[in-house]
Amino acid sequence: MSLETLKQRALANPEVKAEYDQLEGEFSLIDQLLSMRTEAGLTQTQVAERMQTQKSNVSRLERGNANPSWATLTKYAHACGYQLTIKPIKAR
Repeated sequence: MSLETLKQRALANPEVKAEYDQLEGEFSLIDQLLSMRTEAGLTQTQVAERMQTQKSNVSRLERGNANPSWATLTKYAHACGYQLTIKPIKAR
């Protein structure tokens, strides 16, 4: 069974879908962090050096195992050559 098929089956359960939707923002942030670093052509070690922190802290941030401050997210973005901004939610 492919991962996509498994995901579709799991999301067919309303309780699982509700939990998944609740975490959508977190998943999106993690995807954006990974995209920034990848597009910048940097390793976690290089980002950590630019942020003046440990590689393990960058790893935890990218896995979603951290509760980062605005300052931490800004440092990460700058280390990857990005600016952190907030924009309005699109109307649904």
